[in-house]
Amino acid sequence: MSPYFVTRQDCSRHTIFPGVNIFTTAGDQMLLSCVELEPGAIVQPHSHPHEQMGMLLEGELTFTIGGQTQTLRPGEMWRIPGGVVHSAVAGNMPTKAMDIFCPIREDYR
Repeated sequence: MSPYFVTRQDCSRHTIFPGVNIFTTAGDQMLLSCVELEPGAIVQPHSHPHEQMGMLLEGELTFTIGGQTQTLRPGEMWRIPGGVVHSAVAGNMPTKAMDIFCPIREDYR
């Protein structure tokens, strides 16, 4: 495995909710996650101490962060401070997003 380039096969894979799979890689201080959601998949309300930022790549995602809800389209981004409750629901098509976590989420490594 290259110290500079990561293939999908090099990533860790986790199913974090039914119909929600992530593929992750970590550096020294942050973790990158490719999130794939099946149509209608639900990310249940949760929080974690890690700061999280992301971008929607494909599909549609209705995100609730800190009680504020917005439907996102490709190219739109979000930021979630540590400790803030958030959830999401995928639209009626496969959805892909990228998330960055800092510090690293050891449970996703």
